[in-house]
This record gives sequence, structure tokens and C-alpha cells, in this order.
Amino acid sequence: MAIFKRSARDTTSQPANADEGAADVDGDSAVTPDAETPAEVVPHVGISVSTFGAPAQAAAPAQPERTVTRPPAEAPARTETVTGMPDNTLVQAALASLPEKPGNVDVMNVMRQSMQGTMYVRVRGDARALTAEGKPITLAVSQIDGARFLLAFTGGASLRASVEADGDRDTSALGLPVANVFRNAIEGPYEGLIIDHAVAGSRIVLPVQLITKAFEEGDPAFTIKNLLAGPRSAETAAAVGEALAQAPLWVAAGLAGDSGQLGLAESRTVSGERRLEVYSHPLEVLVLQRGDRPVPVTAPQLARALQSNPALNGVIVDPGGPWIHVDRADLGPVLARADEPDPEPAPAAPAEPASEPPAS
Repeated sequence: MAIFKRSARDTTSQPANADEGAADVDGDSAVTPDAETPAEVVPHVGISVSTFGAPAQAAAPAQPERTVTRPPAEAPARTETVTGMPDNTLVQAALASLPEKPGNVDVMNVMRQSMQGTMYVRVRGDARALTAEGKPITLAVSQIDGARFLLAFTGGASLRASVEADGDRDTSALGLPVANVFRNAIEGPYEGLIIDHAVAGSRIVLPVQLITKAFEEGDPAFTIKNLLAGPRSAETAAAVGEALAQAPLWVAAGLAGDSGQLGLAESRTVSGERRLEVYSHPLEVLVLQRGDRPVPVTAPQLARALQSNPALNGVIVDPGGPWIHVDRADLGPVLARADEPDPEPAPAAPAEPASEPPAS
């Protein structure tokens, strides 16, 4: 059954595959439409996902110093344009910065900033009542050139714009951790995810191949990204230090001067402090566009790197922002793993037996 009827594309419904137990449901968030808005083409960029996360050869010295303008350390302040629906301001900021014709890096930037917090999906009927009764819920999707895309929203304003565009009052909002939104996009019959589809100039398609690859490469709980995107306190650095001891990590490797050797990127503060750059996901390296390669690193390897170079004051996590400095004093959980052995490499797959030539 069609939920939303549009002139440019047909928006239909699909059964949800969300984890309702983990969802923050607000059935009172349905928005009354005021007027219909014309549909526009959503930017859709084809992107190769075969390279990020690829291992590189072992790195040796640090890279030469590079002067950079650091983005804000913290995510934009929390807002709530519709009562009871906190906005995902970090994703909104990434969408607002999109050029008229987004490129690969723009798509990857929205993807990496989406790996935290909550986003919303549109549900046919009252999401709160359906969930309480244990009934299946149906999520709004959009169809473009025969391909289905799940719709997701960063907050109440973009959901209101969607309702105003199609005039369907019998819908409500379901707030989900972004991991659940991504799982629905991956496991459903979708070609991707459209974020804030009814907001002109601040919307984009995330291809399902990119979502799948990004989800597989990183921490499924997005622990570090959630800490960096959330409100800061005196305990945040220590909490990030604990997460660094358990979550998948990457460093940025690039050519160190004219030596031809690979070096690991580090940053220096105006006061002369040196910090190794550490990343929560390979996309965090790639969006910096410095030509560096994301190289996976384990917590024991990170600990030994810090121990072998006492001049390092600590690490800077996700320099592309939101970022944080974590001093050695807060890296105890990482340093405690210095004596752990590296994991054994996965055994190579056995070669296929050669086929016997046919008997004469």
C-alpha cells in the first residue's frame, strides 16, 4: 500500500526490521501538513568502496609536519526543533555543507558523521501503539527509477517537511539508534538510504554498498563516535581512553619526506605537544584528503608505539572532527595491553585442486 504519493517518484512502504526494544518511540510526533511541496532530484553519487580499510606495509617514522586548520572539537550544540525529537545536529551540519553537486568525499563525509546518535524513520500509523501491541511496523521508502530507498530523518524539521510534501497525516516518527537504521537499509530490499529527502539542498543518498562496507569495517556500536559527538565532561577523555582499548582503530600512513618510507601521521599543538593521530574508522582518514592510507592497528600495537616514543604526549582521536586529545594519563587501559601478542594472521584459503584431464 502506498503511504506517500508523489509526482516525481512513488513512495511506498516496507515492513520494518528494526529492533524495537532498543528504539526510542515517540508516537505523538506525527506532524500535521500545511501545504504540498514539489519533489526534487536527490543527489546520488556512485562511489567505490573497495579501497578503504586496505592494509598497507608497516610504517616507520612520523610524517613531516603539516599545517592544518583544525575543525571544531565538539559537535554542534544539541537542538530540538520538535518537542521530544532531539536533532542529530552533526549529520545536519554535514548535509548543510554539501555542494550543489556532491562528490565522493562529500558522500563519505556524511557517512562518517552519520555513525553516531539517533535518526528517525517514518512509520505508517502510530508507532508507539504498534510497538506496544507487538504489531509489525511499516517504514516509509522512496522509489527512484525503480530502485527503493529507505527514508531517514535527522530531526523533527525534516520529518515535518516530508509530511508537508506528501500530505499523509497517518504517520508518526520512530527514533532509532543509527546502527538499527543502517541494519534496516542493509537487510531490506533497498538500494540505499536517503537522509532528509524533502529538505532541498540538504539531502543525499547513501548507497547500500557504502553503508554495508562502513558498517563492516567499524565498531558496530560506534562507541568512540558516540562519545565524541555527545556532550563533553571532565570524564569524556577517560571514557574515550577506555574505548580505545577495545574498539577497532586505524592510523594514517603516508610518505615520510623523500625517503620513500611510510610514516604515521601525528599532530603538534602550538605549545609543542606531539600526539599520534588515531581514527575510529577508515573513512575518518579518507575524508581529510591528504593522500594518507588508513591502516588498522590493535590496542596492543598502539600501546607499544606510545611506550617506544616517550616524546608523544598522547593521541588525538578523529582529527576531522569531532575530535579529542587523550593524554597518557587517560590511556591506562590501552597501555595495560602493551604486552599482549598480536593476533595470528588468518590462514590462507587452500588452493583449488587442479582438474584432471579427461581420460582418452
